[in-house]
Amino acid sequence: MTQSANAAQDRKAAGNRIRRMKLSNTVARNILFLFASITILTTLGIIISLLRDSIGFFAEVPIKDFLLGRVWTPLFNDPQFGVLPLVSGTVLITFVSGLISIPIGLFTAIYLSEYANRKVRKVIKPILEVLAGIPSIVFGYFALTAITPFLKNIIPQTEIFNALSASIAVGVMTIPLVSSLSEDALRAVPDSLRQGALALGSTKMETSLKVVVPAAISGISASFVLAISRAIGETMIVTIAAGARPNLTFNPLQSVQTMTSFIVQASQGDNPHGTVGYYSLFAVGLLLFLITLGLNVFSHHMVDKYRKEY
Repeated sequence: MTQSANAAQDRKAAGNRIRRMKLSNTVARNILFLFASITILTTLGIIISLLRDSIGFFAEVPIKDFLLGRVWTPLFNDPQFGVLPLVSGTVLITFVSGLISIPIGLFTAIYLSEYANRKVRKVIKPILEVLAGIPSIVFGYFALTAITPFLKNIIPQTEIFNALSASIAVGVMTIPLVSSLSEDALRAVPDSLRQGALALGSTKMETSLKVVVPAAISGISASFVLAISRAIGETMIVTIAAGARPNLTFNPLQSVQTMTSFIVQASQGDNPHGTVGYYSLFAVGLLLFLITLGLNVFSHHMVDKYRKEY
């Protein structure tokens, strides 16, 4: 009788424990789903806001004129809303900054992963982390007060506000992004690949460039795309150092205006609420959102295409 009672109590305790575990799993799943839903709903809210306010703009300005127009003068008496000057300024700064950050960041990652010893890595890594933590507005004033005078001494025709100094500052700011993510991808490559290449007679450089880098290309390409996206969305550096002149040019020595710097300018109240100029803020924001979304989709495609599992 006692044994059967004890067995019944054990079964009851086990049943209670199983119910508590199920309840705990359900609560945890619902909490995690809530947090995931917040991010999704926030993104949907941004998209709806951009689309809703962009409708008022495209009701007055044809999409063709917006995308292919070469003059951007939203504050003039005869306003024109051709976004190509803003796009060209954004592309120019992104391209030049990528020429700086991508090779420097990649070779820094190769050095830290394949060549640097532990002591050197302990010195360089904190420096890169400090560089990554500097506010972008500091980079902007550094570009205006240090990089621009240096460029004017070398190239006198450089304007005070120019795309080159802003590009250099953006490139320096995104170097830690490329180097950190690329180093993580390189260090994830198994040592057996390195040892095999060295055993076949490859040099350290050949092993690094022809074996390790191709094996980590998915993570490296993702870091490149992320750095480019960061450069496209940079605001304070280009607002301070590149100027606010929507100039359709690919000359980095001239002043340009990017999409983000126009958004900053428009948000300061120069365009009265409800006007076409005001709604142009959301049209430019929508275009910027679509560009960054396309880059993210491309990044995921590159990662999935070149991903290798070891």
